Order: sequence, then structure tokens, then C-alpha cells
Amino acid sequence: MEQPWWKGTVFYEVYMPSFCDSNGDGIGDFGGLTSKLDYLRELGIGGIWLTPFYKSPKVDNGYDIADYCQIDPDFGTMEDFERFIQEARARGIRVIADLVLNHTSSEHAWFKESRSSRTNPKRDWYIWKDAVNGGVPNNWESFFGGTAWEWDAATEQYYYHGFAKEQVDLNWANPEVKEAMKDVMAYWLGKGVSGFRLDVINFLSVSDQFPDNPMDEVTGEQKHVHDQNQDGIMDAIEEISRFVHAHSGMFMVGEVGSEDMDMLKRYSGTGKFDVVFNFNLGSQKEFSPENLFAELKMMEQVHREDQIPTLFFGSHDMDRVISRFGEGDAEIEEERARLMATLALTAKGVPFLYFGEEIGMRNFVAHKLEDMRDIQGLKAYEIALQRGITRAEALKIANAKGRDASRSPMQWNASPHGGFTSGTPWIGMGPNYQQLNVESECNQPNSLLHYYKKLLHLRNTQDVFQFGDYDVLERRGNLILYVRTLKETNTRALVALNYDNQSIQIDPSELLDGQATNILSSRRDIVSGTDLVTLLPNEAAIWMRAPLLFD
Repeated sequence: MEQPWWKGTVFYEVYMPSFCDSNGDGIGDFGGLTSKLDYLRELGIGGIWLTPFYKSPKVDNGYDIADYCQIDPDFGTMEDFERFIQEARARGIRVIADLVLNHTSSEHAWFKESRSSRTNPKRDWYIWKDAVNGGVPNNWESFFGGTAWEWDAATEQYYYHGFAKEQVDLNWANPEVKEAMKDVMAYWLGKGVSGFRLDVINFLSVSDQFPDNPMDEVTGEQKHVHDQNQDGIMDAIEEISRFVHAHSGMFMVGEVGSEDMDMLKRYSGTGKFDVVFNFNLGSQKEFSPENLFAELKMMEQVHREDQIPTLFFGSHDMDRVISRFGEGDAEIEEERARLMATLALTAKGVPFLYFGEEIGMRNFVAHKLEDMRDIQGLKAYEIALQRGITRAEALKIANAKGRDASRSPMQWNASPHGGFTSGTPWIGMGPNYQQLNVESECNQPNSLLHYYKKLLHLRNTQDVFQFGDYDVLERRGNLILYVRTLKETNTRALVALNYDNQSIQIDPSELLDGQATNILSSRRDIVSGTDLVTLLPNEAAIWMRAPLLFD
């Protein structure tokens, strides 16, 4: 059966400001990105997820869009974008665009009109409320901290912003807003993108009664009960899906901000998004094979036949996985990075890699406030100081809550600024970029980069890793095992992920129900033996059996 292209594709997130700068201004751009397409093709990437590249004041690094139909000058011109799309297509790489439908920049023309007067036709395109008892309409907090309401002195009303005050929430209850956003999506589909990654998409609706949110008695933090996932949200999602999928071959992935799997699964499947991100798996902060397996098992149990999970362990919003799971030990960091890469590229789901993970880029840390760029971190620093915390402690909090850790520039070589730019990077370089870079790892046959290439080649050439079902999915202590079978090609594969610091024995032939051939190991050239074999500590290994006859 013919499968949609995206089910067999490995996506690669390009954080636009940090990938490659072609003009020396210190900011990544389309010229730089186009020059690296051959690298991505040779790596084995089939899809690129572009973070926002639209005209923006960049209060939140592009997630505050001031004009949906213009390229921000920092990233190049429309001609640069069109050439990039053309060159990507020539290499068999599709491109999806990150799109923010929930809010616009306060610099967008729509909002300027809306705030110009209470009677402006676009007033209702945003969420305006009168003061209550001389103050904010309710207790809703911004996800960046502080109140979610901003007073507009000229028209004497508050407007709602779920994030920064410069990111103003649109009123999706207004049909004109929906139509305007359809025009935006049609514009970029016409430019050649193959779909969208939709940012904070479950925030499109808020309660029209505006009740206070409850507080969590344990954490003391606000529970966002009434400002996301509200009535009408699924109607909006289905309308967006119908519109985009009316264009042949389009793909949509939703960022749904929820840890509730029952909530997440509402957003994907027939008539909705093709997939959604499951942050319960992807953003686990501490290394725990038990928790990783629990999420794999949960995804398998709750998804219907028309739903497929996503597999990712890095993004522009979270610490790098090699730093999260490596416990600060260089050897363990690399071994676990290989284990996580094996999981992401061989388990059931659509993989999304984050730029730089293939060379083991570590977290960037701002050692002084002047090095910090992310508004979420800066806001956390400000709030910490207001609470009387010392500047040193406030900086620690800001680094923990901020998102700069994974946004340092791509490390292409050992030259100054890692070959990312001939100028001064917009944010500092990550640690050890002189050793951890593409050029260096290309010259090391056993590097992490070469291991990623092997995994990607395996996934791209063996359909069982793209479309196979689980026959076995189990955990034995810190060992995760799964067997994937694809009946159409009579193939079966066993993946063993030993997350333990001790060796462990398994029987691949028994698990595969036939003679097994080892095809990859994360720690050695080959795992000898076909019956009882010993897995090394922190080793990933893959066996295959083919052909396989079915009843």
C-alpha cells in the first residue's frame, strides 16, 4: 500500500538564526542554509522544519510575526527563499514552515488597527476586556511569567497575551481571523512549502467566560485550565486541516502544549493534524529508561490505526538531549546520545532531529546576563530579582527557565565562530566547538556524525523501520527491546537498547523467531553470535531477519 511521503521521512529542525550565515551579519539566513543542503542530503534528511522566517521584531526570535507574507531581512529576500525551496526540491528534500496562528506581533498591521479605536473593524480580531475593579480582568498569567493582560491607555481596555506582551492573542472566535489565516497558509503553499508545523496550536481558544485559573497547591504555580483547549478548538483544528489537506500531499504537525495523552490524541488522525508532538517522551528532563519505555508503551496503546507518534528528543525550546541525559560525563554523554539516536530513528513514529544533535552539540550557558538572549530567560531573571534573590542565583534560574541552551550556532568547523559566520554570532558559541564540529567528525570514522549517517541510511533503505509494527515492545530492567515487523516485505528487525552500566545477555534469534543477522552496533563493528549474545553497557544494537513468511 502506498504510504504518505511524510511517514517515511526523517525531518530536521533548522533554527533559522543559528544554522549558517552567508553575509557576515552573525545571523543565519537562506543563503547559508541553501549552501548546506548537500550536507543535509548526505546526512539522509528528507524534510526540513524551518523555524519562523517572517518579518518580525523578534521579541521572541520570530515567533512574534509582524507580516506573514514577507521574509525578514535578517534571513534574506523572497528570491533567496524561492531559490532555497527550488534547491531543496532538486535534492529530494521537502520543507515545512513553522507558522504561528495563535498570536501576532504587536507590530502587526492588524493589531495596530485593532488598538486604534474601540470601533475599528479589526477591534474584535484580538481579545479586549474592560478592567475589573480597577485592575486586570482575571488572574490569567502569561506563559513567560507575570499577568497575561496589558493595559492600553488610549482605548482604556486590556488586551490578552498568552506569552510576551508583544505577542498578542488573536480572537479565533471571529470568522474573519480564520479566513485571514487561510490566506496566509495558501500564500506559503503557493510558494512551495509542503506543510506546516503549527505553534502552540491548542491555545487558539480561551474560555469566553474568563474565569480565574486555579492554582496548583503543590507547586504554587497557576494551572492553565481556562486559557487553552477550550470549546471550539477542535472545530478550528478540523477547519484548518480541511483547508490545508485540500492541497495534495500536504503535511501538518501540531505543537500541543499538554502533558495529557488523552488530550494530545484528540488533535491527530483523520481530519485533524497528521501528527502532534508528545513532549512527555521528547522533553523528559532526567535520564530514566523506565520513563522512556512507559511513554513508548503509552503511545502504542492509545493511538488508533490512523494515528502515528512523533519521535524527538531535541528542539529550540529544550536543553540538548546529550546534556540532559549525559550526567556531565563525556563518555556516558556520547554513549547515551547514540542510544537516543537509535531510539529516535528505529522506533515506531515520525522522527524529528534537531540541528547539531548529529555532532553532539552541548548546552550553551550564559555566564553573565549580557550573554542571554531568550525573553523567557530574561523574564525569569527579572522576576527572580523582584523576589529578592541574588543576581547570581537569578542567573541560574534564568538559564534553567530560558531556552538559549540549544540555540547556539551550528558548529561547522574549528575556525573562529565554528564556521557559522565571518562576523560576530548573535549568540555565543557552544562549548568545545573546536573539537565538536562537522568537519572534524567527517574525518573520524567512528564519530557520532557517522553513526547518525548509518542510522539514517538504515531507516531510509529498510521499510520496516518506517512502516513496521511492533511485535515485541518490552523492558527488562534498563534494557528496552522492540521487534518491528513489516508483512508487505516479509522483514523483521530487533532493536536492543541497553541503558544499563552493566552488560546483559539476550537471544536475538529467539526474539526474531529465526536466524538473526547483526547489522549495527553503537559501540563496535559487529555483535558476534546469533543465539545468546552479550550487549555491552550503554550499547544499542540492531538485528534483522529476512525473508519472513507469514500465514
